[in-house]
Amino acid sequence: MNDDADAYGEAAREAVELGNRLADDDTEADLWDIADGLLAGAIQYWLYAHQPCGDPLCEDCEPMSTAEARLAEMLRLAKEFAADSEYFHSPNDSNVGRA
Repeated sequence: MNDDADAYGEAAREAVELGNRLADDDTEADLWDIADGLLAGAIQYWLYAHQPCGDPLCEDCEPMSTAEARLAEMLRLAKEFAADSEYFHSPNDSNVGRA
C-alpha cells in the first residue's frame, strides 16, 4: 500500500474514532449533531486543502481553479464515498420492501 492510501485510510479511521469518542464522552449528545459537526469540519479542511496554488497557468490546479469546480468535485466525492459505505442502505429506509 502506498503512502497516499495509508494517509487516506488513517484519516478516515481517525474521523470515525473521533465521532465514537465524542459520542462516548457525552451520551446525551445527538449522534446526528456529532456527525454534522464532523462533516462541517471535514468540508472546511477539504476546501482549505484544495485551494489552487495561485498560478493561473498551473495545470495541476486547473480542475480546482474555481469555487464552483471545487464544490462539484467535493460533491462527486461525497456521492462516491456514500455509495461505497456499508451504511448507505439501511434496513429502516422508507423505500425498503417489507414482506
